[in-house]
Amino acid sequence: MTEHKTQNYFGRDLEAMSFAINYHKWILEEFKPYFGNKVAEVGAGSGNFSELLIENLEQLTVFEPSDNMYPLLNQRFTEHPQVQSVHSTFIEAPSEHKTNLDTVIYVNVLEHIKDDAAELSHIFDVLQQGGHALIFVPALRFLYSDLDKDLGHFRRYHKKDLINLAHSSGFSVVKMHYFDFTGIVPWYIWFVLCKKTMISTHVSYYDRIVVPIIQKIEQALRPPIGKNLLMVLKKRG
Repeated sequence: MTEHKTQNYFGRDLEAMSFAINYHKWILEEFKPYFGNKVAEVGAGSGNFSELLIENLEQLTVFEPSDNMYPLLNQRFTEHPQVQSVHSTFIEAPSEHKTNLDTVIYVNVLEHIKDDAAELSHIFDVLQQGGHALIFVPALRFLYSDLDKDLGHFRRYHKKDLINLAHSSGFSVVKMHYFDFTGIVPWYIWFVLCKKTMISTHVSYYDRIVVPIIQKIEQALRPPIGKNLLMVLKKRG
């Protein structure tokens, strides 16, 4: 294991997001057609999204640098031999954990990385030809709130930001679209104007009642704007 700086995540809000089961399943459905045979999830946290992934994969490597999240992640998959956990950032991880990867997944992670350009370039370098980077990030700079800051977000993205980042790293964009149009106003009012924190009951309500409806709408008609951005990149030969 390579040396890495001690990191900790703002656990209360990550715990609240564990109630967003339908939301995570929606992201998974968008990514699923691009899964390969050797998949890595970067910044896996305590493993909420990872648990959905292993239902669809034969093998998964999860990377988590946080000193308070990694023990939870490692313990969660103790009895899952198809899951290998690595206590490291992706860039700092030993090369043997990144050999022959054909899919790398970042769900709400890239915004935590100060040098996101270096991160994408590294992904490009280690992926096999034809491999995919599957990325989900917070969108729209005017939605940046105290919560973003507390969670360690360096930024929120616009489409142009990600397209330029992808092309400068050598990737081609397979698909990219905004995600969760209806979440913009609640986020702006609750987190930007009122400066509140995340509450698990609110997350659960939105996930159970709103998400199934907006998923159907947005899959039929992609919104011109949204609270998040979803991107699929490909390393072409």
